[in-house]
Amino acid sequence: MRPLGRTGIQVSPYCLGTMLFGQVGNPDHDDCARIIHRAVDAGINFIDTADVYSCSETEEIVGRALKGRRDDIVLATKVSGPMGDDPNRAGNSRRWIVTEVEHSLRRLRTDHIDLYQIHRAHPGVTSAIIGPRTMEQLDDLLAGAGTVLGDDLLDRIDEIVPPGTDIGPLDVAYRPPALTRAALRRRPAGERAAA
Repeated sequence: MRPLGRTGIQVSPYCLGTMLFGQVGNPDHDDCARIIHRAVDAGINFIDTADVYSCSETEEIVGRALKGRRDDIVLATKVSGPMGDDPNRAGNSRRWIVTEVEHSLRRLRTDHIDLYQIHRAHPGVTSAIIGPRTMEQLDDLLAGAGTVLGDDLLDRIDEIVPPGTDIGPLDVAYRPPALTRAALRRRPAGERAAA
């Protein structure tokens, strides 16, 4: 196992990608499930999919295959790709992320996603994958899941970008509120230790 970035989650060195499960690749759902089970039995605990793979069929295959095994898997999925002709059923808008995360949870037959990824660049944003409201929506999803970033992780963020640092113009439209509004920053480490 190895760490998944600085998340504290341990994943196998190999991740099972599922892009070709369903109508675009292997339409045999039972065969796809056998592949997933074989990978898990061999020690792979990291499975990646996306809402757009085979027009959402892939997430459904993965969800059924993980029945009874979900808690042993680090499950990743993505949002952004077009899910129909309506232009509002794609991209990284706050509206679409709110809608599509619920759809992915239903298709995957789970109450949580371990790694939720932005699959493609935000329409109209040429220099970055994250649009102006995308990070805010992802922050809200994290908060809604009852996830709290620990002081150790936040202290590490402070090491990378110390409070009050002038970071200059960002290459993304989103400006983290904790960098722009001092009132949102945590108490200094010394004050936390005294409490």
